[in-house]
Amino acid sequence: MAVSSYIGRFAPSPTGPLHKGSLLAALASFLDARANGGQWLLRIDDLDPPREIPGAADRILRQLDEHGLHWDGPVLYQSTRLPAYKEALQQLSCAGLLYACYCNRARLRTLGGRYDGKCRIHNLHASATIHDKPHATRIQLPEQSTVTFKDVIQGPLLFDLNKAGDFILWRRDQLSAYQLACSLDDDHQGISHVIRGSDLLDSTPRQIHLSHCLALETPQYGHIPVLSNAEGQKLSKQNHAPELSSDKTTSNLIDCLGLLGFSIPSELSNSSNQQLLNWAIDHWQLSNVPVLRRVTESDSP
Repeated sequence: MAVSSYIGRFAPSPTGPLHKGSLLAALASFLDARANGGQWLLRIDDLDPPREIPGAADRILRQLDEHGLHWDGPVLYQSTRLPAYKEALQQLSCAGLLYACYCNRARLRTLGGRYDGKCRIHNLHASATIHDKPHATRIQLPEQSTVTFKDVIQGPLLFDLNKAGDFILWRRDQLSAYQLACSLDDDHQGISHVIRGSDLLDSTPRQIHLSHCLALETPQYGHIPVLSNAEGQKLSKQNHAPELSSDKTTSNLIDCLGLLGFSIPSELSNSSNQQLLNWAIDHWQLSNVPVLRRVTESDSP
């Protein structure tokens, strides 16, 4: 039965054009929304100006359109939401949950991926500190910080947030960190379901915790396997993943559908993108999506 209250989204960063890995994530989110009779929104994660490439956001929009992935309503650009992020930060600060972190990148690299709470130990709370030098702002986690949720694709999952320690909400360069912006914008847009790559799985329990701290609605989450290259690296712009070809949109969709567990009838090989997507919407089942592992392009039929 169609769920009219379903609202999904795709939120790429404008650090370059879409590649097949990003198309895979967009397609999974799009199909789940459309199969449930819901809306599919587009949000541009333009909160990291040093990494953004001029024209990339417009190119991403054109690529989605070329592949038949048409979104609902206006595009939301996160750069327009800075006042909301600052307001939420102030709310958390007033609740005594934040502190300023003066640790530089060189020190953080020595910690092996877990922040040791040095600045929290010294009681450098953001709400009471004279900010005389650059700093990031972290959220203080409770001693018991276990987060459980049911991933709609992978099943029940459990995370201990303290394994990685207090995380950053506001960056040293005075920009919102991903966790804060994403949590607030999902709530702002009324997102009910987040279908995305498993490379963001570690972010999910952090966003759930943050949503609870801010009394926000928490979406349902589902994570698909990420696409990797021949060397086993996640297919990404940083790893020089090739741009999607505008001349191969149908084959791009067919490849991605195969990676999402579809068995595509041979007669659809010469269909239009819209016909292919209509068929995929009619046959979409979350239970067919592979459980977590990295898939490669060679895995597609």
